[in-house]
Formats: sequence, C-alpha cells, structure tokens
Amino acid sequence: MRFATRVLVQAWWFELVLPRFGLARFAARGRIPRLQKVARRFHGLAIELGGLMIKVGQFMSSRLDVLPPEITRELEGLQDEVAPEAFERIRAQAEAELGLSLSDAFASFDPVAIAAASLGQAHRATLSEGLAADLGFTDVVVKVQRPGIESIVEVDLAALRRVSRWLARVRIVSSRVDAPALVEEFAATSLEEIDYLHEGANAERFEADFAGDARVAAPTVVWERTTLRVLTLSDVTAIKISDVAGLTAAGINPAEVAQELARATFQQIFVAGFFHADPHPGNIFVTPGATGEPGDWRLTYIDFGMMGEITDTLRAGLRDFILAVVARDSRALVASLERLEVLLPSTETDELERAMSALFDRFGGMGVAELQRVDPRELEVFAARFGETIRSLPFQLPENFLLLIRTISLISGVTSALNRDFNMWDAVEPFARTVLNPGTGALREFGQQAVSFASTLARLPRRVDELAARVERGQVAVRTPELDRRMRLLQRAVSRVASAVVFSALLIAGVLLRPTDEVLGWVLMGASVVPLLHVVLGGRGR
Repeated sequence: MRFATRVLVQAWWFELVLPRFGLARFAARGRIPRLQKVARRFHGLAIELGGLMIKVGQFMSSRLDVLPPEITRELEGLQDEVAPEAFERIRAQAEAELGLSLSDAFASFDPVAIAAASLGQAHRATLSEGLAADLGFTDVVVKVQRPGIESIVEVDLAALRRVSRWLARVRIVSSRVDAPALVEEFAATSLEEIDYLHEGANAERFEADFAGDARVAAPTVVWERTTLRVLTLSDVTAIKISDVAGLTAAGINPAEVAQELARATFQQIFVAGFFHADPHPGNIFVTPGATGEPGDWRLTYIDFGMMGEITDTLRAGLRDFILAVVARDSRALVASLERLEVLLPSTETDELERAMSALFDRFGGMGVAELQRVDPRELEVFAARFGETIRSLPFQLPENFLLLIRTISLISGVTSALNRDFNMWDAVEPFARTVLNPGTGALREFGQQAVSFASTLARLPRRVDELAARVERGQVAVRTPELDRRMRLLQRAVSRVASAVVFSALLIAGVLLRPTDEVLGWVLMGASVVPLLHVVLGGRGR
C-alpha cells in the first residue's frame, strides 16, 4: 500500500500538477526513466513480499494493452522461484490434508523440494505397493501448498482491490483502464491456481483432448492422494524441451520437436479450444519411447494451473471482428470490439478507425508474396506508428485473449531455440491442411471458400479496391444508382476476402520489427492470431 501511494503521488505531481504550471515538457522528458524506476522497484518488492506479488508482476508484464513497454520490459524476467518452505511445515500441511501420515500415504517421500514457488512446492515420492499395483506406476511428484498461503492471498487481493478503487477515482486512469476489472480477472486466476482439485481436472481434460495422439502426453492424477492443497501426479520428468544437447544425445531431432510443438499448440487452440497457457521450457519435457528409435518420443506437459479457453462467446466475437475488418465496416468493427469487451466505454473511436483505414489502404490488397517484397523499413515504420496508436487507445483485452498471445509468444521462443530457421508462419499451412480434412464438415467447406475468395480478391485491380475504401470513408461522393449498385456488389466481394491477408500482414510486420522493438513485434505477431482464428475456427459453432 505504501508503494502504491508513492507511485500515485508521483504520477499526480508529474502528470497533473507540473503541466498546469507550464512544465509539461519537463515532465515528459523524464517519463520513461521514471516508469522504468517504478517497475524496477516493484520487481524488488515482489521478490521481497512473495505471496501473490510475483504473480502480479508476471500478470502486469503481459498487459501490453494497458501498460507502456517501459514497464512490461522491466517485469518480463520476474521468476516465480523462492526459497522452499521448511520440510516440517510441509509435512504438517500434507498430513493434515490427506488425513494420513506421510509414511502411511507414501512408501517414501523426499524431504528436499525439487521446485519451489510462491504458492507451493514439489517433492518426489513413491506410492505404496498396493496403490502402485492398481495404477501401474510407482514414482510420483507431490505438490504441496505453502502453509497459510490462503490468508496471504486474501490479504494481497484485498490490497490490490483497494488500490484499484483508488485508480477508478482518478479520471486520467479510469478513462484508459478499468482497474477493478483487471484485479478481478487476476483474482479469479489466482484463486484457481491454489485449487489443486481444479488443476487436477485440467490435467485430465488436457489428457483427454490428446487421447488419440501418440506425440502428446500429460501426467496421471493420483486422486487417492490429491486434495484441495495437495496434488499427486505420476513423475514424468524427462529431457527438458530446451535441452538441445540432451535431445541430440538421445537421437531426437530438435527441428522435429519444434514442428511437433507448434502442431500440438495449434491443436490445443484451434481444435480443442483449451490450451496450456504457461508453456515455458520448464513445463514441457521430451520423453523418449520404450523402443529407443530416433522417432519414438512424445511431448509431455506438466503444471496445468494456468489454462486458457476459446469460449463460444470469444469465438463469435472474433468472427464478427474479422468480418467487419474485411468488409471495411468501421461501425461494425467498433461494435465487435465492444462485444468482445476490448474497448472501454470512454473510448474515442475516430483514431481507431483512421488507423485501421491506413493499415488496409496500404497493405489490404496485398498477398503474402507482395508483402515480402515491401521494404522492411517501411513495414517497420508503419508498424511502429500503428502500434503507438493502438497503445494510446483504452484497450483492455479479455484475459483468455491475452493468454492466447502469451502462449504463442512462449512457443515461438521455444521453437526458435530448437531450430533457428523455424517460424510460426511455416507451421500454419501444414496445420491448416490437417484441420481442413474431409472429416471436418462445415469447417472444411469454409476453408475451401476462404481460399477461393482469396484467389478472387487477388485478381481484383488494386485501384478499384482503393476506390471502394475511399467511398466508404466518404472521400468520394457517389450518387448514380447503377454505380451505387455496382459498388455494393464490389463491397460484398471485398467482404469475402480471406483473413489470411490480414494475418500475414501482421505476422510479417511483427517478425521484421522484433529485432528493434521486441515488445511491439510480439504484440503484432500475437494480434495476427485473430484473423488466423477466423480462418481455422470460423466454421465452428454454426
């Protein structure tokens, strides 16, 4: 609370008081160093306090929609690693939860933690002979919550809610960010993370989604040794996915692992609609098969406390958004963003409409090959300006959408480490072909239509496309009834353009921008998921 008070007073002084005395330029010159200093101080505070504060820092580092990059960059490296709790306290917590002594519950239990985080820690153990015989395995990993963590979480959330109410009363903040809503999103996620029954159910759902996939696995939940605060899973420890030397030594091709990881990720997002939202290298193993053959291995995921879901509401909202974009319908675009709860009520939409018009006027008629021939410096400058406009607007992305961006960002980093030449665009086409197979019904039909529409659009003269855009923005007056009819027909044709054009523009811009502005590059690459969702998921839920 003291930290928040100091930050609010500092912001009030530099952003409100000094400008009233004609010192706005002075205040603006020191804004970036001030923001970086605040972020570094919070970084240290989070590590000192533990509890939820580390999670708060990680949450804020992903909020590129509401926080400036100067803050998110400073918080990106905040790791949820703290000193383990004393074993006697962990023993007491586990025994109270299980209603058994550890010696009765397990044949052995290692007192040395293999991992420790702010909310709990993990220990290796072995199951008793009878239970092991029933389940078919002996070695397990037991996650135990830190004693008293629920009270700490309650206190931390109370402090965060109080700060959010302060911010809601500050007009300059409330017009840009719905702080109470952000805190409630974070609270819901945090409370799920300390519910190990929920995490166990997530693990089983994930395993069921890949039941017929020999390349993807998850640990088995030992429900006989699982409670709200204790989670027991089969020990699936193997080669860490980022251990290129270990993979090579085991005869496993890292490039193939990168390809399969991308495929599994797209399968989660676009087919199952339920995805692992924290796929950093520590949460994915590569498990060699029993045969020892080079191609006999699988990806094994762990830690299912943070999961994302593509709900029907989100899917429908994304579909409306893409239809509005390809039709150049600014009113429908704004309406779709409001339905997605991306725009706050205070949003002035004129700047957004102008930014989208500029984007599609310049790149809307281009195919992938044409985009690749555009001067990278032009793309970089345009992306920077477009990103600045987006940041200036009061966007507040839904949590599942942010988790989606985070997931693809993490997976992109892992696949690049496994194969320098790998990029997510290369993985899209083969994935789309596996999804658009004869068994997908309406989805296959929609995919074929999208390809047909894209080909049709490619044959339309770009100058006619530009004229259509100008007419819609009111820059050309058209009064002839016959021409009106023709323009309506043309607009209907334009509205059927494949979302792949938008997807490729944003993705290529993000890839080119990453070396100079990594945060904005990731934002654009993450935003490219929106048109891709329309291509792959548009036919679902009809």
